[in-house]
Amino acid sequence: MYKVLFKQDLVPNIHLVKVSAPYVAKKARPGQFVIIAIDERGERVPLTIADWDREGGSITMVFMEVGTTTQRLASLNVGDSIAHLVGPLGIPTHIDRFGTVVCVGGCYGIAAMMPIARAMKEQGNRVISIIEARSRYLLFWEEELGRVSDQLMVTTGDGSYAAQGWIPDQIKRIIDGGEKIDLLVALGCTYMMKLCSEASRPFGIKTIVHLNSIMVDGTGMCGSCRVSVGGETKFACVDGPEFDGHQVDWDLLLSRQRGYQDEEIHSLREWESQGWRRT
Repeated sequence: MYKVLFKQDLVPNIHLVKVSAPYVAKKARPGQFVIIAIDERGERVPLTIADWDREGGSITMVFMEVGTTTQRLASLNVGDSIAHLVGPLGIPTHIDRFGTVVCVGGCYGIAAMMPIARAMKEQGNRVISIIEARSRYLLFWEEELGRVSDQLMVTTGDGSYAAQGWIPDQIKRIIDGGEKIDLLVALGCTYMMKLCSEASRPFGIKTIVHLNSIMVDGTGMCGSCRVSVGGETKFACVDGPEFDGHQVDWDLLLSRQRGYQDEEIHSLREWESQGWRRT
């Protein structure tokens, strides 16, 4: 059992949990993820590791409430436990001295980007971080990301804070300003990563995306997370989660993510009908 040590509601529907997992914390690296199951009957879902404490033996996960499992995870309190937690999984982000690295994140991707931006900065890169949200009240970790970035750009869809627009608009702003981008790393919802890849493609900017396809076992055996990259079938859990954003078949990925939509709705209704509510 993996005990919840700390819990925080960051913004509506996005939460942070710190869990005791010493063996995972010992090995975790930027870009990796874990797969959790709340209890013996729960589904397995992947969550990116947002931070870790090797000495304290804990890992931090930031997630958005989407379906039954994430709502159940949000209902846990300090002292409660998660039945199963496997990791770290996936190939870590390749950290090197590239030059100017632009790290972009939206929603839960803001937190998932933190260890990558930090590691890129420690490696001697100029790090420009860009975060987006639909409105100001959905932004978080602005100060934290600012500390590990040479420049932090914030954008909101409704213009309620900072620049109005979305991440691709800010990427174009950097390019129009004459700054050379050597690497772009994007984390967040699939559609945002697709648009970032399309924005960087005409300029030949190497673009790495972290795919969040549906996973079950996380070891390459079930095939649920398969994606098409450069015309080849890859498994996001063992070949990724990092891939070349210019090679991903985004339309196929988006359609596959809707594959269990009816089952997910049914599961959520069943759980809510049993009277479960966050405490």
